[in-house]
Amino acid sequence: MPDADLMFRNVSDLAGLVRKGELSARELVETSVRRIEALDGQLSAFIDVDGERAVEEAEQIGSGDSRPFAGVPIAIKNNRAVTGWRLTHACDLMQGFVADFDHHVVRRFKEAGFIVVGTSNLPEYGILPSTEPRQKSTRNPWDPERTPGGSSGGSGAAVASGMVPIGHANDGGGSTRIPAACCGLVGLKPQRGRISLGPELGDHPLVTDGVLTRTVGETAELLDVMAGYEVGDATWAPDPTQSFAEAARREPGRLRIGVAVTPPLPDADVDPVYVAAARETGELLASLGHDVEETTPPWADERLLPLFSAEFMTAIALSVGFSGMIAGRDPQPEDMQRLSWAIYDRIRNTNALDIAGAHVQLQLSMRNLIAALDEWDVLVTPGLAQRPLRLGELDPDAEEPFATFAASGRFTPFTAGLNATGQPALMLPLFQGDDGLPTAVQLIGRPAREDVLLSVGTQLEAARPWIDRRPPIS
Repeated sequence: MPDADLMFRNVSDLAGLVRKGELSARELVETSVRRIEALDGQLSAFIDVDGERAVEEAEQIGSGDSRPFAGVPIAIKNNRAVTGWRLTHACDLMQGFVADFDHHVVRRFKEAGFIVVGTSNLPEYGILPSTEPRQKSTRNPWDPERTPGGSSGGSGAAVASGMVPIGHANDGGGSTRIPAACCGLVGLKPQRGRISLGPELGDHPLVTDGVLTRTVGETAELLDVMAGYEVGDATWAPDPTQSFAEAARREPGRLRIGVAVTPPLPDADVDPVYVAAARETGELLASLGHDVEETTPPWADERLLPLFSAEFMTAIALSVGFSGMIAGRDPQPEDMQRLSWAIYDRIRNTNALDIAGAHVQLQLSMRNLIAALDEWDVLVTPGLAQRPLRLGELDPDAEEPFATFAASGRFTPFTAGLNATGQPALMLPLFQGDDGLPTAVQLIGRPAREDVLLSVGTQLEAARPWIDRRPPIS
């Protein structure tokens, strides 16, 4: 089988080939490494690749291995620790730091049999929805002049181009879903607390880990791997009543579905192609037997952006401070891009009471929004407001860095609110534009109801399949 075809196979199928002895884990990993060598020079999806180490680990896996994904190669976003690999957050201050432990989500991947072949690129400190740190910019395999999104843009480009069959991601404002939308992949932001953030963090008001895949079924299977309480977690989501893989295969029944095309940011203009995609998804869902109605949620509130920004920027400033600890000195402006420094400088000079107050106000506002959205089993929105941006359009070194930050919100206005509410949200590559670029829609679920999103997602995938689409660079 050609290398490209192999890397576009379902991860369960690949593991099955290894388990049955039809393909060795070494052959599978070597295929991924060859694909990276052939394509990453054009896309810059990876920060580090260690094919020799990956092949050595693959040689320890034989046929009959009962682990669900034994021998399957995976990319890990370079903001999660992997023992023996550099952990850089794509920042200058951590270029020499090598992790001596596994993040909990990485440990779970390894326990399931995955083999790490490389760590994927991200914007500096994971700030922007375009992956353009100082070291190198990641390109979109559908159009290398455009962004693959961010902050999990490296994983998005690696999976979409077939360098790896699956990639790790995480999402604090859309960072799993935005690359899914830009690269034509499936990206789920699970319920807040569904996946442990340990061993470093007990919980987080915005961030959750996930994966970028080609199918809803794979996303569901991987959620079963990642989900669940770890000792010391400060908060966690309730356990599901059945596995997420089973939920994805279940018929969803007749649901009440809203279609919302008005963006939460009042100054964001939504490209008509995304409005049309959301409405066409609503029509498709109606034809599948659901009750569908267009609605305008009460989320266009000018007070919410500064509240969310205070929460988001505090997390970024903490990462900058951590990188200074690793470097053994205080961070300086020359150590980072202007936007990173501007965020760090703003937060370190903000009164702690103001930050705590913004946190409380955001939680209250989100409680009210969750109640308002409870009318719907699922809410459909555009995936993005603009086509995947050209590289350089979001400049982290602009003279006015907060103008770049504001522009990033206008590019992706439909994603960040779900990090604040904590609700699950699923990005699906249902459509392809006349410009040849993927055109995604987002499904929003009730709190802790990933099962419903996965079931509806599978239904949509069957009705309008996307699995045979491949980008020009693949």
